Amino acid sequence: MGDLEIRPAAAEDVPAIVAMLADDPLGARRESPDDLTPYLAAHARLATDPNQHLVVAVRDGRVVGTLQLTVIPGLSRKGSTRSIIEGVRIHSDERGSGLGTQLITWAVDESRRQGCQLVQLTSDVTRTDAHRFYERLGFVASHVGFKLQL
Repeated sequence: MGDLEIRPAAAEDVPAIVAMLADDPLGARRESPDDLTPYLAAHARLATDPNQHLVVAVRDGRVVGTLQLTVIPGLSRKGSTRSIIEGVRIHSDERGSGLGTQLITWAVDESRRQGCQLVQLTSDVTRTDAHRFYERLGFVASHVGFKLQL
């Protein structure tokens, strides 16, 4: 399978990231790989924010996974810093290979390095396989999430 490198995402990685975001039933409805303009603008904003860590997993020169880790200082929980894991995607031919575990482990380790006391994530209610995966890694389904589309 080759060695795995987890590194910050470069603008050149955006097409591969967007392809992975669009490669499932939910992403196919909300992503648009045909126009990378908004994704490149978002990447530029993320790249300049020290609390945002958009990373890719690269194997044999090919982007095979991605996630975004956001570090949030706060007042609650005695001034705790927390992190949020978002946009976890694994290339379809790498699913089941252990890559997802490696990416989440990287995010948890980086959260500790950044001084976080809590790591949290959300997952669409329809992604039951993902829920089982996160629970196997020690995450607890402790809250109900809400969204307001703007």
